[in-house]
Amino acid sequence: MKITFMGAGSTVFAKNVLGDCMINKNITNFEIALYDIDEKRLNESHKMLEAIKKFSKAKVKIKSYLGVNNRKKALRSADFVVNAIQVGGYDPCTIIDFEVPKKYGLRQTIADTLGIGGIFRALRTIPVVLDFLHDMEEVCPNALFINYTNPMAMLTGAMQRASSIKSVGLCHSVQTCVPTLMAMVGMEYDPTVQWKIAGINHQAWLLEVTKDGQDLYPEIKRRSLERGAPDWDRVRHEIMHKFGYYVTESSEHSSEYMPYFIKPDHPELIERYNIPLDEYPRRCIHQINSWEEMRKNLTEVDKLEHVRSGEYASYMIEAMITNKPYKFGGNVLNNGLITNLPDNACVEVPCIIDASGIQSIKVGDLPPQCAAINRTNINPQLLAIEAALTGKKEHIYHAALLDPHTSSQLTIDETIALCDDLIEAHGDWLPKYN
Repeated sequence: MKITFMGAGSTVFAKNVLGDCMINKNITNFEIALYDIDEKRLNESHKMLEAIKKFSKAKVKIKSYLGVNNRKKALRSADFVVNAIQVGGYDPCTIIDFEVPKKYGLRQTIADTLGIGGIFRALRTIPVVLDFLHDMEEVCPNALFINYTNPMAMLTGAMQRASSIKSVGLCHSVQTCVPTLMAMVGMEYDPTVQWKIAGINHQAWLLEVTKDGQDLYPEIKRRSLERGAPDWDRVRHEIMHKFGYYVTESSEHSSEYMPYFIKPDHPELIERYNIPLDEYPRRCIHQINSWEEMRKNLTEVDKLEHVRSGEYASYMIEAMITNKPYKFGGNVLNNGLITNLPDNACVEVPCIIDASGIQSIKVGDLPPQCAAINRTNINPQLLAIEAALTGKKEHIYHAALLDPHTSSQLTIDETIALCDDLIEAHGDWLPKYN
């Protein structure tokens, strides 16, 4: 068996996914292929994984492949391909995503999923991911492509429409949603708590949460109102009380998926909801500054202990090997799974995986208000995908004009001018558009 990791320079993430596989006794005698275009980070990840291999005594062969010319070699005969790339990195592309919109008075928090930043992150990433998939069609056509890269819905939706390769998108926010929410309101979470989540990535809805057949939502909402939302999660609690359901992704993310929270004419909302503007650039700078110490701890050791993380990937691989079904939240094309969302949308729904592959579970209708909010996010997602697949610049404009946050602040002319400025600023990081 062979697992190829694209973007292996994401050292901590590679540690979680591949370390999880190495310490799993049901995943043995396999090969890891590490691929990246950054030689230094690739070598660091290789050293780290060799240290985990020594600790776990795993029967695994680890090989590294540098640069585009070696990409097919990394992918050849793979059974699983994990994607964790970031096209353009913090400098220059994330800086561009934040600084150019600021000139128009448009502020963002994370800008990796929706908003003008999320749209342009998709436009520079989709072509690269499609290159991966076209290589896979040639050298490993039966592999499962597991995508962790954002913007999840746009990338996964594009690849599932444009390639025959089996693919699924995975996100951390599903499995952490209920334990986090219950801890915030002072309720104990344990494995007997049952929940159902569906919607779209970073805006999936906690539709049900029960224990021993009892609906926990009334008590959760009562405690939330009584205690007040934590400072760092005020937006999601507000959404829960106004729309009836809690969403999977954090308040800093959620604040820029709707038109209600970041408004230049109402600066008091930033303090009221504790919205961290420019949060993602701050995180990037912190990670860059703290990497040297982390690098020593991960790569300059002979043995490295690893404890299995909560990432879905290793559990999915194990399920396919052992034919023991595993349930997870996956991003797949809708095709009637959520009946009041568009069929060509990428949705996040419960899925089951075993040796026969992935089976997505039909959810039916979402509550109408939840579906309506999702559709406001799906509209720009679908148009950004259309721009990437057709090369038509007009669809970039359409995506931005329909984005909830952008359209709540800028005029039509301002939005189009902003898109043109972003296209120019990205330069060769974007393909040419007609």
